[in-house]
Amino acid sequence: MGELINEFNNLDTLQQIFWGCSIVSSLIFVIQLVLTLIGMDHSDVAVDFDGSDTMDLGNGINLFSIKNLVNFFLGFGWSGVCLYKTITSPILLVLVALLFGCAFVAMFVFIYKQTRKLEKNGAFSINDCLGKSASVYIRIPAGCEGKGKIQISIDGSVHEIDALTDEDEISSGKTVKVVEIVDNETVKVVNTQYNLVI
Repeated sequence: MGELINEFNNLDTLQQIFWGCSIVSSLIFVIQLVLTLIGMDHSDVAVDFDGSDTMDLGNGINLFSIKNLVNFFLGFGWSGVCLYKTITSPILLVLVALLFGCAFVAMFVFIYKQTRKLEKNGAFSINDCLGKSASVYIRIPAGCEGKGKIQISIDGSVHEIDALTDEDEISSGKTVKVVEIVDNETVKVVNTQYNLVI
């Protein structure tokens, strides 16, 4: 272990950055993969900006999330490590590594979207959500001024659905109740903290 640390210390700063990014992101990626395989991957944190634009890419995928950040550094770090001796210009190397990082994010988003399509249960109907409780995944703006997202469990399967509310803004993590089906992809909810009986 001491030899590895000495070798790391002997690397120049740019190499240390690439190796650091690749090792840390790889460890986190493996942890995320294990959590996904055992069904505990619904806790990914999405950065939620003020306003209706949350950089939502559809199917519950957000551009700014922990998973995508890990994917970016995975591509950035390993491409920098692999191309360090091939590309002699540090600036060009960093630019190429950044492109690889973005490519990794795009690749994983594409793969995730395809797997989500396979997961969809043909027997699921959004009408099954009516009257059910759900958890807010992405905050729901007040007064139907924008859509948020909820996670709802139907027959043992967790579904992410667009949601509106007539009430005040409902933040992530709150429990809500579905009171209306707006269309095939959207429901209207109320905060159960203030609406115990409907």
